[in-house]
Amino acid sequence: MASAAGVLHYLRAMWKNRLEPYDILDEDGVEAIHGQAMNILEEIGIDFLHERAREVFGRAGMKVEDMRVRFDRDFVLETVAKTPTTFDLQARNPARSVVLGGDNVVTAPVYGPPFITDLERGRRGATIEDFNNFDKMAQAIDQIHCAGGTTVEPEDLPLGSRHLDMVYSHLRWTDKPFMGSVISSENARDTIEMASIVFGGRENIEKTPAVISLINVNSPLRYDDRMLGALLEYSEAGQPVIVTPFLMAGAMSPMGLAGTVAQQTAEALAGIALVQLIRPGTPSVYGSFLTNTDMQSGSPAFGTPESAMGILASAQMARHYNLPFRGGGAMTSSKAPDAQAAYESMMCMWPTILGRVNFVLHAAGWLESALLASYEKFIIDVEALRMFEWILNRGLPVDEEGLAMDALREVGPGGHFLGAEHTLRNYRTGFYRPWISSTENFDRWNRFGARTADVVAAEKWKQLLAEYPDPGIEPGVDEQLREFIARRKQELGDG
Repeated sequence: MASAAGVLHYLRAMWKNRLEPYDILDEDGVEAIHGQAMNILEEIGIDFLHERAREVFGRAGMKVEDMRVRFDRDFVLETVAKTPTTFDLQARNPARSVVLGGDNVVTAPVYGPPFITDLERGRRGATIEDFNNFDKMAQAIDQIHCAGGTTVEPEDLPLGSRHLDMVYSHLRWTDKPFMGSVISSENARDTIEMASIVFGGRENIEKTPAVISLINVNSPLRYDDRMLGALLEYSEAGQPVIVTPFLMAGAMSPMGLAGTVAQQTAEALAGIALVQLIRPGTPSVYGSFLTNTDMQSGSPAFGTPESAMGILASAQMARHYNLPFRGGGAMTSSKAPDAQAAYESMMCMWPTILGRVNFVLHAAGWLESALLASYEKFIIDVEALRMFEWILNRGLPVDEEGLAMDALREVGPGGHFLGAEHTLRNYRTGFYRPWISSTENFDRWNRFGARTADVVAAEKWKQLLAEYPDPGIEPGVDEQLREFIARRKQELGDG
């Protein structure tokens, strides 16, 4: 693990969640879901649409028929147990490095939307400028610990080579950890090469990982060849992957939530087992992207009771296997940064904290069931993250200052505490101070423009970008990155 100085850096770069995790399942429930997951792996199996993955499992003694792999449950448990319970993820700035697993919480922005919106320009296709802007906002905000991955899909760049510009953006405009490209094995190799340039060679990132990547399962019970290609590349290089079944209960998994969590567990453990066969001891994360389908419209629904219970149950299953866990986030089906977006996001974020999720993807900026990223929603979500950070970092101290007996003696019955010595000692730092929320009375709020939260958020993101703290990059490293990108674009025909 890290040195003492490194640990201090980690404490600044991420959160510690010392709340007791909330167990929504009793012991019998955990064992029932575990048993069904094992039955799925043994009786039904998982399709792996990549020949090398099937060969690896075949050599390990698993039953392989066509695309299908059926597993021995003891093998799965023994192999998954090789996964580290915690691991370091280095950043370009060592003070931004983090530890995943245990009681650590690392946040990252929204991932994947093809569209973007703000109050002035409305809903539109995302561009590389938007991508750069989200990286710059992530860099500027302490409550975002990882720059993320495909925060938006820059549709103004060629599909075949845009991953190069996206990885460069993470490396240039932030000095925080970042997520790699997973669309293909070639994209993964390019990401590894670019990280190697920045971190002083492949041996340095194999020693301490520098890229974390999201590998989605093509649920139900299938891994496609492109995601598997990326998984194999990252695993060979010792870079962690977040193995995440993509489950919409009622469509890609059963309507029974327990059955959905069992299916998710089977899919995730199969992928993590593959990682450990490729390179034993490589960090891996049990991932969850679990919600329900609106059975009237067929659309995915987020911020539902099923979303909340799914986060808690999935986190509990990850703890059962001693695996780092990814889940939750500020997810919503709303199309605008409105009241629906707020209450649905909080319906997901509270279980995220109570379940002690380790890696929180989609922590800021998500709208419209992952189709839309929003500048204003990003800022509103950060307000919520700041409040959670306040709870986790400060807690509820039961000490002399927290009990405030001196104030009670001074004021006595019938008085007020506004002028008490204890209040004067603590009034600047004793309570949370909102970032964008209004606590003014109506007259003052009205006099200053009656600005709603989305309007204040619009002002805030523009201010963030105007005052963006550029971390810079060593000129020689930047030149090597640019040369690599130019060469690869020529090879890919996008030069």
